[in-house]
Amino acid sequence: MSILNEFVEILSGEFDNSEQYEIMKEKGVDNFPFAEHINTVCNDKIAGLPENFEGLFLVEESYYTVNGKTNNSPHLFLFTEENGEAKLTSYEVPEPYDKTNFTYKQIETINYDDLKLSEKFTPAIYKLNNGVWEGGSVSMFSPVVKFTLFERFSKEQLEVSEKIEVNGKKTFGYDEAIIYKRK
Repeated sequence: MSILNEFVEILSGEFDNSEQYEIMKEKGVDNFPFAEHINTVCNDKIAGLPENFEGLFLVEESYYTVNGKTNNSPHLFLFTEENGEAKLTSYEVPEPYDKTNFTYKQIETINYDDLKLSEKFTPAIYKLNNGVWEGGSVSMFSPVVKFTLFERFSKEQLEVSEKIEVNGKKTFGYDEAIIYKRK
């Protein structure tokens, strides 16, 4: 199995942070999210992939519930292998889909030539370190909006830390990384 296949296999499936969420509730932290990820390789839904295409597209369906309100945030990522490392490139949710209906189950067919790179997101690079994939990126969504991503992936869990800063002040993110475990 290639490095890329091993990496994406760790990411694929259904995950949540229910264990961590319960611990945070017991500590009295009421603004920490209950979070779920459904990650599915979707090359089978993309028409017109180039011959000998070696990348893996993945739909990430993310759901965050805080104070009884759930927000969803779907993404389309392309994973490629470069020099023994995994690279995550983000794509815009393709038309006619939007954040309300971009799920693996609802996708019919997407034309590869219609896919658009996310120009705001800096690709993330992941390196294998003692059985754990670690990496991330820093993206400038605008001259004043900075997005920092750091992740650690293993067979046991996915650890995700995201932070958005506006003019150097944190406007989104949690002091602790969200720890997802396979359902």
